[in-house]
Amino acid sequence: MRQAIGMIEFTSIARGIYTVDQMVKIAHVEIVTATTTCPGKYIVLVTGDISAVESSIEVGEQEAGEYIVDSIIIPNVTPAIFSAIVGAAMPDYIEAVGIIESFSLSTMVIVADAVLKATSVAPLELRLGHGLGGKAYFSFTGDVAAVQVGIDVGTALAGEKGLFLNAEVIPSPSEKLISSLL
Repeated sequence: MRQAIGMIEFTSIARGIYTVDQMVKIAHVEIVTATTTCPGKYIVLVTGDISAVESSIEVGEQEAGEYIVDSIIIPNVTPAIFSAIVGAAMPDYIEAVGIIESFSLSTMVIVADAVLKATSVAPLELRLGHGLGGKAYFSFTGDVAAVQVGIDVGTALAGEKGLFLNAEVIPSPSEKLISSLL
C-alpha cells in the first residue's frame, strides 16, 4: 500500500542514478519514476510507508551532496497522484480543465497532491520536466467550480513555494483539445 511519496531532483544525472541505487538498498521503497528531465537534470520519486520513504530520502539527500536541487516528502499522498505521474489518468468525461505551471518540479508534485485533496477533480497529467525546459505542469478536470477551487489552492501553494509560472481554467474545452490531451 502506497502511503508516502518522496522526490529528489539532481543537477547530475550520474549522481542521480548512483543515489537511486543507494536509496532503494537502504529502505523498502518502490521507484515510481527515476529519469532524466530537462535541462539535463535527474529526478527520482519513491513510494512506500512513511518511515521507509523518510529513510530513503534522507540517504538520497546525503548521497546527492552538492548535486541536489530539491527534495520533498508527502506523507499520506493521494493515490490519484500515481496515475497522473505516468500520464495514465483519463476520465470518461471532461467538463472543465485546469492547468498549473511551475519552474519547480517538486513544487508541482506538492501542488498536485494538494489540489486532488482539496476538491473533487480528477487528474489528467502531472508532467515533470520531460520536454519542458525544466518546467512542470499539472492538468486536471472536473466541474468548473471544482476546477477553479483547484486552481486557487494550487496557485496559492505554488506561489508560496516559489517559481510559479501560470495557471488557466478552460470551462468548456473543445473536443479537438480534449483529443490532444489523450
